[in-house]
Amino acid sequence: MDLGLSGKTAIVCASSKGLGLGCALALAEEGAHVVLNGRNADSLAAAETAVRALGASGTITTVAADVTTPEGRDALLAAAPAPDILVNNAAGPPPGDFRDWSQDDWMKALNANLYSPVALIEATIDGMIERKFGRIINITSAAVKAPIPHLGLSNAARTGLTGFVAGLARQVAAHNVTINNLLPGQHDTERLVQNYAHIAKNSGQPFEEAWNAGAARNPAKRFGTAEEFGHACAFFCSARAGYITGQNLVLDGGGYPGTL
Repeated sequence: MDLGLSGKTAIVCASSKGLGLGCALALAEEGAHVVLNGRNADSLAAAETAVRALGASGTITTVAADVTTPEGRDALLAAAPAPDILVNNAAGPPPGDFRDWSQDDWMKALNANLYSPVALIEATIDGMIERKFGRIINITSAAVKAPIPHLGLSNAARTGLTGFVAGLARQVAAHNVTINNLLPGQHDTERLVQNYAHIAKNSGQPFEEAWNAGAARNPAKRFGTAEEFGHACAFFCSARAGYITGQNLVLDGGGYPGTL
């Protein structure tokens, strides 16, 4: 299937590794011009090498910046002032007990996982409306549907973004601008390693035992991959997905047990 992405310009936030990189690779494979972003120059260079190795037709631009800061967002928009696609992504806040979190901890989480994506949407959506094409994807978390107790900061911030998107998506759908959220469950990324290190420490288990038990609990009996997550992202960004908006797609191997 031709996804109709050749020649489209995509900003993919936090795409130097993990799920963001998976999305960038899939979009580049479809011929999109991709703006890669990350805070670490070495990781960003490695990501650029991986994307260029595809030999795809689109251009690759790198922006070393922190997307959770105004300066970082300005740098991204300077590299791609009129993107057709925006993939919002940022590292989640650390796990822990809510009793230990300060107001500053809360503000950092809300800035990174609620305000920063909203700021980028605000900066790009009117241009998408004028051009009659726009695809905005927010990488949130399956915890939006099934909150994880030790990820309270993430639960709160990402659920807030979900509520904001639910209202906005219906306002712009008539302009062929869609906004959807991808809700990853457990994927084999550095973030998941950190979470299981926390779980292992609190439970007194060896890390490998906690990790293997986590994979075994999933109906798929494994963790997801960044590659398959990226393919789902590419479809939602595509010209073929213009009638899908305001949705929350859980990608978790069947881990969420609900009907809806």
